[in-house]
Formats: sequence, C-alpha cells, structure tokens
Amino acid sequence: MADAASQVLLGSGLTILSQPLMYVKVLIQVGYEPLPPTIGRNIFGRQVCQLPGLFCYAQHIASIDGKRGLFTGLTPRLCSGVLGTVVHGKVLQHYQECDKVEETGSGNVQKEVSSSFDRVIKETTREMMARSAATLITHPFHVITLRSMVQFIGRESKYWGLIPRLLGDIISLWLCNSLAYLVNTYALDSGVSTMNEMKSYSQAVTGFFASMLTYPFVLVSNLMAVNNCGLAGGSPPYSPIYTSWIDCWCMLQKEGNMSRGNSLFFRKVPFGKTYCCDLRMLI
Repeated sequence: MADAASQVLLGSGLTILSQPLMYVKVLIQVGYEPLPPTIGRNIFGRQVCQLPGLFCYAQHIASIDGKRGLFTGLTPRLCSGVLGTVVHGKVLQHYQECDKVEETGSGNVQKEVSSSFDRVIKETTREMMARSAATLITHPFHVITLRSMVQFIGRESKYWGLIPRLLGDIISLWLCNSLAYLVNTYALDSGVSTMNEMKSYSQAVTGFFASMLTYPFVLVSNLMAVNNCGLAGGSPPYSPIYTSWIDCWCMLQKEGNMSRGNSLFFRKVPFGKTYCCDLRMLI
C-alpha cells in the first residue's frame, strides 16, 4: 500500500511539473503554429529559418490565458495517471498472488528452474497485460486531456465540465459520510434493536441532502458538456455560450438558476425570463 501511494504521489508530481511541456508538445503535434518563424543558428553556426521553441510557445500561451493556462488539461491527466498506476499495480498484484497459490499448492515439490528467456516471456506478458488494462481504462481521460488542450486553438470550451463534476462528487461523498457519521453517533441510540435499520436509512437520507447541496456542480458540469458543441441545445437561444465553467457558474448564480432542473414538478419562472402565459388559466 505504501509503495502504491508513493508511486501515485511521485507520478502526480512529475505530471504537474511536465504539464506545460506536454501542452506545448500537443499543440505542435496537431500543427498549430501561432508564431512566425525567425532567423536563428543551428549547432554548426549556420543561419537557418526556425520555428519558435518551447519557451516562446509557452510565453504565447501565457500571454493569452495567463500562467494558469499552461496547466490546461492537468485535471484529467492527473486522473488518468492515478487510475492507470492503481490498475497497473492491481493487475501485477493479482499475478503475484496466483504465483503464491501455485507455490503453496505444490508443497515440497521442487520446481524446475525455467530458462532465462522463458522468464523474460512470462514477465513481459504480465507487464503487457497490466499496461493494456491501464491504457484501456484510462483512455477516456486521455482523450479529454488532449481535446481540452487542443480547444485552445479555436478558443472553445467544450471540455470544461470535468472539474465541476469531480468537485461535486468529492464534496457530496464527504458530506454524505460526515452527516451519516454524526447522525449515527449522536442522534441514534445504538442500544435500541431497531437502530441498525435506522442507521442504514440514515445513509440514504444524508446522501439525498448531500446531492441537493452539490446539485449546482452537476448542473454546471452538464451545461459545459454541451456548451457550444454544435448542437442546437448547446447554443443560443437555448443556452448562452460560456467561456469556462466558472463563467457558467457565475452567470447561473446571477440569474438565480443554480437549482434549474432540480425540481421537476413545482417549477417557478426564473428571474429575467419572459413567457407568454394564458391569464385565463389563473381565473
């Protein structure tokens, strides 16, 4: 467990440090060249026409989105790295446990020493399975990472919904478990025989309240998922175009629409919206 945690922390640190380099590399890979070439010298001292390097490219990004813009796509990339490390370790751990079971079942029977090449094949095959499993599971995060970076070219904001969704899930989880603990510890008497059933119900009740409190994160995440995506529902007049999830949050809060869609039965007209109502229905 300690080794897995250290690998996750080390990998996350390296991911954060290398994010600007990765960002610039992806934009160059897709052929985006916002800066004109300049006259420079190669390793032999000859004058050549060359494209701007890493630092000039990074300065260009920072001049538009600020220094924080250099870390665009970091959140899904961190999720991909952490999840990939865990899956990779779990697969290798499964193979090691299988080896222990085989050794235990064989008893005192002496195994023949396999050749070094057979051992290479066995270890390589296991590593291949572990890496393949990690790649398959983390591929959606990898796609989100690349697309959130590439949208810098067209100044889109189609892949900003992941952050509010993650925040909402994390806050909801901690609220639910904390409220359930408080209710089970201080509000319910463990000496009563029926309290075990009550405690199981309290988890569902606290989960309901936690979901209500974190609903704005769900709303913003869903709106950003369809924001300016080419569909009619994600464009005016149905939905304004948001520049970021924070912009979406602020606009909904200003309009008083943070609970939009939370109630499906008793729905009131949002502030600033005008609808043509038949007043005869109110008489």
